[in-house]
Amino acid sequence: MTVKRLGVVGSGIMGSGIAEVAAKAGIEVVLRSRQQHTADAMVASLEKSLAKQVGRGKLEEAEREAVLGRVRAVSDLGELADCDIVLESIVEDLATKKHLFNELDGIVKDTAILATNTSTLPVVEMAMETARPELVCGIHFFNPAPMMPLVEVVRAITTGDATVTTARGFAEMCGKNPVEVRDQAGFIVNALLFPYLNNAVRLYDAGVASRDDIDAAMQGGCNFPMGPLALLDLVGLDTSLAILEALYTEFKDPNYAPAPLLRRMVSADRLGRKSGAGFYDYQK
Repeated sequence: MTVKRLGVVGSGIMGSGIAEVAAKAGIEVVLRSRQQHTADAMVASLEKSLAKQVGRGKLEEAEREAVLGRVRAVSDLGELADCDIVLESIVEDLATKKHLFNELDGIVKDTAILATNTSTLPVVEMAMETARPELVCGIHFFNPAPMMPLVEVVRAITTGDATVTTARGFAEMCGKNPVEVRDQAGFIVNALLFPYLNNAVRLYDAGVASRDDIDAAMQGGCNFPMGPLALLDLVGLDTSLAILEALYTEFKDPNYAPAPLLRRMVSADRLGRKSGAGFYDYQK
């Protein structure tokens, strides 16, 4: 199936980023948030991103207008009825996602693929909330979606071959490099990344090295573009905690047990860049 119209559910940075990527690929995008003003704010975020690209000479003005013309912001789930794929990027909570999939199943056309942008949660549990489990998969973009080249296409035990083929084709249309992965907590990237990030928090909490020296060591010693504590701030400490909890629930590996300091920082609402403070202060 060729994807001509994409539905995106969720009002966060990932939703607007995915919308940008798809619209640039020539796909019509219906961007849905629960309230119209937050849906409109997502379009405003997209406009700001595109304007910066025009200012830097990376995008022509005519293309900017064409991209914006392919994106429509809505608050009614019913507006997603004619989409070929509906991709949710809402809060990383399984019960909330399952409820959404149940709702979407009764709204979208019979041939539509329902996909999740989850980074960790079991896709099969969302699939079984629908009458079309063979048409449910994971399509996991990375943040920021316009820049990151990877997409994990997640095959649940119920996912059909045609669904995976369409999902991979959609990712390629968007200029991304898709990899296929089995439905297992963390998939590829987060299953490998988060023990590293978690252990960086433990080192810092134990006083082995300062925040700046831990980050500098991994940049200078491993040639990583960003240190682990700065990366946690970018991902969001609450999101990181949820990912580690899901990984630990599935595998019971001590490397996945969230560092106590991470829990305390989330309790204190020090969530990283999005809250203005995490391991670093962003309010200066």
